[in-house]
Amino acid sequence: QVQLVESGGGLVQAGGSLRLSCTASISSFSINNMAWYRQPPGKQRELVARIGSGGTTNYAESVKGRFTISRDNAKNTVYLQMNSLKVEDTAVYYCNIYGAPYGASSRDYWGQGTQVTVSS
Repeated sequence: QVQLVESGGGLVQAGGSLRLSCTASISSFSINNMAWYRQPPGKQRELVARIGSGGTTNYAESVKGRFTISRDNAKNTVYLQMNSLKVEDTAVYYCNIYGAPYGASSRDYWGQGTQVTVSS
């Protein structure tokens, strides 16, 4: 069973920083992409940033230049460094991995979500 454990959310003032972490409890498993999504209040979930197995990254336009995604493959962990936070970054942030146990087809796995609140 795959478990994704997120940490690092909280309350911060606009202009501040937070670092989210997500560790996957897995064994005999191949991870392709790792990503962070967010769901603002009353809105749909959206992609924030994604990092491929080779390190290729892509970001939502709204966070480019402010957020940085990285991964530690040895620890099965993905990070999201969020700088210059804005009120509109307030959302529940979800960790996502796309992968599969060896021999199985890849699929999406999700964390439970962590709240990020940015105050003005």
